[in-house]
Amino acid sequence: MTPVSELIRIDRSSPVPLYFQVARGLEELIATGRLTPGTRLENEVALADQLGLSRPTMRQAIQYLVDKGLLVRKRGVGTQVVHARVRRTVELTSLYEDLDRTHQQPRTDVLSFGPATAPDEVAVALALPSGTLVLAIERLRYAQGEPLALMRNYLPAGLLRVTADDLRERGLYQLMRAAGVNLRLADQTIGARRATAAEAKVLGETRGAPLLTMARIAYDDAGRAVEFGQHAYRASLYSFELTLVAR
Repeated sequence: MTPVSELIRIDRSSPVPLYFQVARGLEELIATGRLTPGTRLENEVALADQLGLSRPTMRQAIQYLVDKGLLVRKRGVGTQVVHARVRRTVELTSLYEDLDRTHQQPRTDVLSFGPATAPDEVAVALALPSGTLVLAIERLRYAQGEPLALMRNYLPAGLLRVTADDLRERGLYQLMRAAGVNLRLADQTIGARRATAAEAKVLGETRGAPLLTMARIAYDDAGRAVEFGQHAYRASLYSFELTLVAR
């Protein structure tokens, strides 16, 4: 295995603090699977010497990742990598595609699948008459073998011919695009709440554990609402990432 110090690039002319450059380098190695859960890092003194840094700088970089939940210090063992939190940019992409792109080994259990009468909230979101039939899908998405998200999605009936096996193998948006549904934009709301007993059991959390939530209405290029999703994510393993631009 290539030493960690040889995989991290440091630019001493950059205004970015050295500890932060090291931390981001390690974070990238964890996110891309170069450093897998359980991997032990060399001690801080050795890493500092190899990178030409002071021990306090190296300690600060390690502590930054400990605080983010990516590394853990264990007495008698040293510093180890733990499961990387999935960081997802807020874009019109599917969770499956985002996990696959970052080598998180996505897997899906289809919990329920079939036609259903649209609840009022769903009918309003999809601009359908009350009581209209929709395709209702509930899935449990895994990343690196860990349950990550409980996803409920609703599509207008007849929009997409799909099977439960299709949903186990591919992301919903991949299947929609393959069927000629051109996703254009979405209205999305991000929130947080505590897990119900049923959600906690499915996600492997304790009752009342914090969950991140997302509700999304996706529209095609004709302005038609084609999907309404309600997702709940384990806050211990997941975060949203936004880029803000000053005006």
